[in-house]
Amino acid sequence: MDTKLKSDIAESAVSTELLIRGFKVLKPMGDRLPYDIAIDLDGKLIRIQVKHAWYNKKDKAYVVDVRRTKTNRRQMLRKKYDNDDFDFAIAFIGEKQIFYVIPSAVFNSFASSISFVEDHKRQRSPISDQYRENWKIIIQRL
Repeated sequence: MDTKLKSDIAESAVSTELLIRGFKVLKPMGDRLPYDIAIDLDGKLIRIQVKHAWYNKKDKAYVVDVRRTKTNRRQMLRKKYDNDDFDFAIAFIGEKQIFYVIPSAVFNSFASSISFVEDHKRQRSPISDQYRENWKIIIQRL
């Protein structure tokens, strides 16, 4: 499966989950905006960047890149998002059908990637655990 297909699957999964949870989902035309989907929450537009996580065998964790990737015929450019590019990032772990709902300021505070540990073998939970399936954080934004 290529990266674009994984992104499409993640966007569909996040949109479906939001619809199931009663949100009004909007899909922008094209891919020129710094967010993938939006929701209308009581007349306020909430912008969402969707990321598909991949499994890193070495670290035994799922990972998403916190940078935007632009490609042209000659090179691939990665650039950090700005905090005002979107309101939330939602990371989707397709193999497990798990979503992490992360405010943009938190998402953008990471240097290049975020790891999500689904095997809890440590004494304390990872920082990302507080965002696992935390859909209410969107409503609390109002």
